[in-house]
Amino acid sequence: MKLTYTNVNGYLIPNLTYKSGNQMEQLGKYGFLRRDYLKNHRNSLYQVMLLQDTIGEHLLEVDKAAREREEVILKQLEEKEPLPDKEKDQMAWVRRSEERRVGKECRSRWSPYH
Repeated sequence: MKLTYTNVNGYLIPNLTYKSGNQMEQLGKYGFLRRDYLKNHRNSLYQVMLLQDTIGEHLLEVDKAAREREEVILKQLEEKEPLPDKEKDQMAWVRRSEERRVGKECRSRWSPYH
């Protein structure tokens, strides 16, 4: 592997690339949230994962697990509090589904156990 360099004020900086780039394109909301958390609060871990090229795989795993958990929570909520009939009262159905979506996000964001 041949490295190329960029000259910045007399310093040669290597042009590094990583293979996780195409995995980053597949990330969803929760993968990006995890990336931001690592960057802002666990920067050394983020840098190590970036240099070892394991960041993309890790973020995809976190994103997948969070989406699966979200589906479980929504199913449990649907069993506990079913939505009104969409055919009969569409506005009530939209209102309840939005309350459910926003409530789920608030609970997961502010929970001391996440």
